[in-house]
Amino acid sequence: MKRYVLVLATALAGCGSAAGLAPRAGESLPVAPRGARATPTPVDLLTPTTQQRPQRGDELLRNSQERRSDEFDLPPPN
Repeated sequence: MKRYVLVLATALAGCGSAAGLAPRAGESLPVAPRGARATPTPVDLLTPTTQQRPQRGDELLRNSQERRSDEFDLPPPN
């Protein structure tokens, strides 16, 4: 059990990074996308857009409401 806790603590200690993100030595950031005015920063590249993380679109029914009549809800023809 102690070994398991030690392995888990070691793994969790290596998960976070205290330093800011930067490209490796001798490398540069990716080129600016076509049509962009500037090269995105590492923070810009890591921030998800609304297309990558869409907001929930369905609204829950909070109060019961009567349905309006549907004039197209007809019985099937004989």
